[in-house]
Amino acid sequence: MPQAPDRKNPSESRPSTEAGEPDSVASALDGVILQALHDQGGWLPFDRFMALALYEPGLGYYANSSRKFGAMPQSGSDFVTAPELSPFFGQALARQVAQVLAEVPGGQVMEFGAGSGALAESVLDALGDQVQRYAIVDLSGSLRQRQQARLARFGERVQWLDALPDSFEGVVLGNEVLDAMPVQLLHFDGQQWWERGVARQGQAWVMADRPTTLRPPLDAPFVPGTVTEIHAQAEAFITTLAGVLRRGLALFIDYGFPESEYYLPQRHGGTLMCHQAHRADGNPLVEVGLKDITAHVNFTGIALAGQNAGLDVAGYTSQARFLINCGMLPLLDGATLAQRAMAQKLLTEHEMGELFKVIALARDLPIEPLGFAQGDRTHRL
Repeated sequence: MPQAPDRKNPSESRPSTEAGEPDSVASALDGVILQALHDQGGWLPFDRFMALALYEPGLGYYANSSRKFGAMPQSGSDFVTAPELSPFFGQALARQVAQVLAEVPGGQVMEFGAGSGALAESVLDALGDQVQRYAIVDLSGSLRQRQQARLARFGERVQWLDALPDSFEGVVLGNEVLDAMPVQLLHFDGQQWWERGVARQGQAWVMADRPTTLRPPLDAPFVPGTVTEIHAQAEAFITTLAGVLRRGLALFIDYGFPESEYYLPQRHGGTLMCHQAHRADGNPLVEVGLKDITAHVNFTGIALAGQNAGLDVAGYTSQARFLINCGMLPLLDGATLAQRAMAQKLLTEHEMGELFKVIALARDLPIEPLGFAQGDRTHRL
């Protein structure tokens, strides 16, 4: 199984919340999940468990007040994403945004899951008045407050939405959004497929399997004991977004693979991963609500969901190639050595440059996005 993205540094520190102790948050969330388990007859599908663990209002990981984003564990954070690593990420991405907005008169920017607000800040700083409206859709009330504080200087140009608009024209951005959408887990015992869910054993959460008609989308030579993910919620999100996007481009940046690589026999343990205090682990059933739970993205499924909903796949490539195509290297000419070192993490293969991919879905856009001018891998989806 591939290494987790550059989100961690060794540390034994335990995350804390700004409004309440971690143990009280975990205990309250435990009660909510336990009630959901009883309502489901003692077995909870993993995607439902993951949704509660991450998004239960006030208690789930992304809904409580613990700090998520930061470069070092000493800050009390759990991981770092590209916009926090270097503002050059957002500055390069802004060039792709500008190219599309030039073709879509009156177009706007809409970002999903804006995190700390670092990406929005970099894009707005880079483009200035070229962006008249920057909308943010974020399920987390605590993160929204931090975004509002960080982006206050941009005034009413930045707005927060509680729901998708009926229609949208412009650029949609999603950095590390798809990986945090709940996944279904499947287990192959060599003879048949089972859906893996969550049950209770004493005071502990445990995995439990049930027979299922669900299957991975690829008929691959799965080895006995395989555990893998399918991504119905992420694909449904793309379908919903397609119904809103009237003209423009949707860009999603995340770690993952095309289908043919996602379901390789050597990836028989799946890609589910947790992040806490800049360390990665594979057990989502402990410290529930106090750590991130993610799965790598099946970009073939995302592309097919977009196509089936009427969007065009306008490009697919590595993060490194996308950023280079968008002119990131010249941006580094005046950078300090420390700034260049951080930016290099976005480009090098053993860091984020290769594991992270960028996919573009478009509607009624006559141009070829510059981020995919060289090294486009759409043929590999």
